[in-house]
Amino acid sequence: MCPRTKEQNELIRMQRSEQILDAAARTYFHTSGSFDIRDVAREAKIGYGTVYHYYPNRHLLIEDVLGSGFERCEQALAEWANIYGGGQDERQMLTYCKALLRLWQSDARAYLVYKMAAEHYAGLPERDRHSTNRRFMERLYVPLQSIAQREDDSVDLMLAVLVGCCGLYYYAGASELDVDRIAKLAMQAITKES
Repeated sequence: MCPRTKEQNELIRMQRSEQILDAAARTYFHTSGSFDIRDVAREAKIGYGTVYHYYPNRHLLIEDVLGSGFERCEQALAEWANIYGGGQDERQMLTYCKALLRLWQSDARAYLVYKMAAEHYAGLPERDRHSTNRRFMERLYVPLQSIAQREDDSVDLMLAVLVGCCGLYYYAGASELDVDRIAKLAMQAITKES
């Protein structure tokens, strides 16, 4: 048997890291944020020593989970903004709500960014809360607010509907999200229709 190449080892390292990050995000929901490295290892079905090798403590792990979640959310917002350009209407915002729900449904890390933002990142160490919240506001919230062309609390309400309903998927074990229905409910917060 030939030894692995440097490239093969790097690919394995990246795959293992992704496996750990995905497991950490899922574990967050199973434990309401109170997990340790052993819980992540159990969810990932790997030895806890392997997880410790990649992440010597829980805080570094959460930091990377949120970092990759931010990247995915920022990319989704940028792609959507590029498709729809400057002038937005309600139909386009509805499309964004649906895209965000689908992203969250398939990616616990992306959902965790918004879920923790709704809680002002209370689960993070005090030193990290402010910078993480600032990143959320600057890169996700303010751009969405300007795209929605709203300066009132309607974007907050829209996100609250989306985050809350998606929480049913993660916390209550709902099998699927009714993306169309939830997006319409979220749009009522923007349009202030009942």
